[in-house]
Formats: sequence, structure tokens, C-alpha cells
Amino acid sequence: MPPTVLITRPEPYGAEFAALLRAAPGGDVPVILSPALVIEAAGALPGLDGYHWLIFTSRSGVRQFVALSERRDIPVYAVGDATAQEARGAGMRAISCSGDAGDLLSRIRADGVRGPMLHLRGEHAAANVAGALRDAGIPADEAVIYAQRRAPLSAEARACLDGSAPVIAPVFSPRSAAALFADGPPRAPLVVLAISAAAAARVPERAHGAAAQTVIVAERPDAAAMLRAWPAALSAAYRLEGTMRPQ
Repeated sequence: MPPTVLITRPEPYGAEFAALLRAAPGGDVPVILSPALVIEAAGALPGLDGYHWLIFTSRSGVRQFVALSERRDIPVYAVGDATAQEARGAGMRAISCSGDAGDLLSRIRADGVRGPMLHLRGEHAAANVAGALRDAGIPADEAVIYAQRRAPLSAEARACLDGSAPVIAPVFSPRSAAALFADGPPRAPLVVLAISAAAAARVPERAHGAAAQTVIVAERPDAAAMLRAWPAALSAAYRLEGTMRPQ
């Protein structure tokens, strides 16, 4: 029996990643979509007059901004390529920092930006971007414009984790990694493909007597790196006990 891929990424991003996997070598395996987080509007957009730059650290932030405002004239610093492309697709001029919050802050400081800047973010943030910029002498504010609400895994997802066939679980955030284990350790042999070390850190140590477990961390915190790590995750799943790769 081939491994099953369990994707807990919020929609529409989970379905997008599933389509990329299906087009990749070895991607003809069962896929279950069960978002562990649901993105909802939250907070209010502040007045934008006086801000010279917007900062986005997620595609969801861009999408929510586009839904709240018709302004497309303020240039954008985006944490990575996908977020920058989302902003460009909405008609904004965007600079990609091609990495994580640390890369974003380094690029802004290196560019000599004077601000004021506005970070539009979700309720849960991996880093205090605005605070770090202020510490560097760059005027910056932040506003929460969306939230990520926890959602229970579907019955199909739970059955998959409680089964005997190996499961490959790509996780795109620490919170979605934690959701895999919210109801206790899975019984199925598990390969966690983590987007970052922070996400991998939310995977608990394998308990005594629990099923085999492997954690693979992408080389960069983006979907492209997750896809590059896919062959390693697939090979690890086939190496787990009780699974044989088709000849």
C-alpha cells in the first residue's frame, strides 16, 4: 500500500500544493486535504496616509488587504517570492526578500528604507517585525487584519493517522505541525515534511512504543523548497516498516 499524503494547510493553499505534488515525480499517491487552520478576517485596516511602505509576511495578509482596500500605490516588502507574487498579481509593486522574517529585516535595513512602514499581519506572528524595525531606527507600525482559527482534522484525516499505512504530512507552520498531534501520537508511521525548523520543533519526540516517525526540514521556508524535499519524504515513507515501493 502506498503512503498517503495528509495536507493540513489552509485553503486555497492546501489544494494548490496538492496540485503541485500530483505533478511531481512520485506524486500519484492518495492525498487527503484537511485544513488545520481556517483564515478569517479580524481587526480593522488603519488609515494608510503617511505610510511609505507596506510589509506582508504571508499571502493571506495580501489577500485580506486587497479585500479591505482599493489602494495599490504603496510599495510592498514581502517575506518571500509567493507573497510578493500575490501582491504583484493584485497590482502592487513588491520586493521579495526570498526567505523568512530575518531575511525581510536584513533586506529592509540593507536598502536604507526610512519608513514609515506598516506591517499587515495575522493574529499569530512568528516575529515582531515592526518592533525590530523600530529598534533599528525605522518608523514602523503593525495591524492585525486576519486570524487563523484552529479547525479539527476531518474523520478521513483521523482515520489516516490511526491506520497502518505510512503518512506523509507536509506542515507549513508551527501551529499546523502541532495540530497533527493534538489528539495524541498517530498510530500510523509518519513522515513530517516541515517548512522550517520552527515547524519541526513542534513535532513531539517519538513516544515509547509509538509508530516510526521521521522529520524532514525544507532547506528554505517556502513551497518550492518543500517540493524539492518531496523525493526525500517519499523515500523515507517507503522505508518505514511494512511499506514496499512498487516495482
